[in-house]
Amino acid sequence: MATMLQLVNQVTNELGVSSPATVASNTNQDVIQILALMNAAGYEFLRKHDWRKLTKQNIFTTTYATTTGNVTLNSYQITNTDTTNIDTTYQVVGNGLSNACYVVSVDSPTQVTVNLPATGTYTGTTINFQKVKYAMPSDYDSTVPRTHWDKSKHWEMLGPEDAQQWEWLLSGYISTGPRIRWRLLGKYFQIWPGISTNEILGYEYRSNAWAESDAGVPKTSFTADSDTCIYPDRLMVLATKLKYFEAKGFDTTAMYRNYIMELETVKAQDMSAANLSFAPRPGTVLIGYDNIPDTGYGTN
Repeated sequence: MATMLQLVNQVTNELGVSSPATVASNTNQDVIQILALMNAAGYEFLRKHDWRKLTKQNIFTTTYATTTGNVTLNSYQITNTDTTNIDTTYQVVGNGLSNACYVVSVDSPTQVTVNLPATGTYTGTTINFQKVKYAMPSDYDSTVPRTHWDKSKHWEMLGPEDAQQWEWLLSGYISTGPRIRWRLLGKYFQIWPGISTNEILGYEYRSNAWAESDAGVPKTSFTADSDTCIYPDRLMVLATKLKYFEAKGFDTTAMYRNYIMELETVKAQDMSAANLSFAPRPGTVLIGYDNIPDTGYGTN
């Protein structure tokens, strides 16, 4: 796999322009433009194909805390409780607390403010803090459908829920069940209902970190001469040359043909595909008309 410097040199050699000794710190306008065009190609390829090397898995464990506290009718504060490690990604469940009651702020080591007023007064009652908003991976670009599972219960999570369905879950009378539902809301992966156990949840997603440093650190663009990328070298060279010709106003007919042929080839070879039959038939692994004896039926 070629480095960013090697890719740029390949582009310049094919274009017949001077090849740079360095790229990242180069002040030559042509080199700066070629690097910018190569990065642009990298950004655009994210949308052109579900690249195998950009598909990752995010697995995390749900977090909760069970403690006690005081709840006062019509008050938004829960007092005399333990707020250790609690933040605004938690919901609160307990006597006198409404459905979908979320932490708005942590006021002190013993007090939190919630979004809904209490419906009763309870002293020393059990308070369950359940984390329901989980940060997305730093390189998250998009989700892979039907990969969201509660790995502890071996059940698929249901979602993504739309805004109307989500509000029905939060506000309706019948809104909980054995299955976890999920939604991408703001910058969080949010679940419903909250859980007072340590459940292992997970899903696959597409990363936007198509580049990588020589130390193996994922990156979202080329910034150092030693960087590499997940895309095939030849594709990056052809895409950059095409963009260079477009920027200069040159005829791109041949460049575009070469680029498209390479793109379609690497997309086809990036992942395997299932063999499809023109005459499919049910399997005969279980007992059926293919393997039931004509006589005998269990007699000696």
